[in-house]
Formats: sequence, structure tokens, C-alpha cells
Amino acid sequence: MVKIRLQREGKKKAPFYHIVVADSRSPRDGKVIAKVGTYDPMTEPSTIVLDMEAAQKWIKNGAKPTDTVKKLIELASKN
Repeated sequence: MVKIRLQREGKKKAPFYHIVVADSRSPRDGKVIAKVGTYDPMTEPSTIVLDMEAAQKWIKNGAKPTDTVKKLIELASKN
């Protein structure tokens, strides 16, 4: 199963995330199929950069976003 999920980057106590498409069996920071955006929770307000076309294409092709990514997609589409 293919999922759209967060991949953690950054230092300890300073997280930065890539929004990626990956096989659900691969580890969190393992091999990815595609990168569709970034999320930086350390800025005020949080920065979300998302390729909506790519994300929608992957969802249409059967990729399931995690709950957190679903919320990020909703926030990004409002802006």
C-alpha cells in the first residue's frame, strides 16, 4: 500500500518534514517514491509548501494520506 506521509529531517528539537509518497512497509526515513512538499512547524505561522497537483494525482491513483498529512493538505488548500 502506498501512503503520503511525513519524513522527519532537521536537528534534535528543531524538526523539519518532507511530505513524501512511500510504501507503507518502508521505514519512516527510508526509501521514498516521490517528494510532494515540505512542512516546517518551527516558523510562526507554520510553513507548508505542497504541490497540490502531485498530491491529488497520487491520491487519485490510490495513495492514502496519513491523518496529519490530510490536515496539512486541507490547510494548504485554504491558502
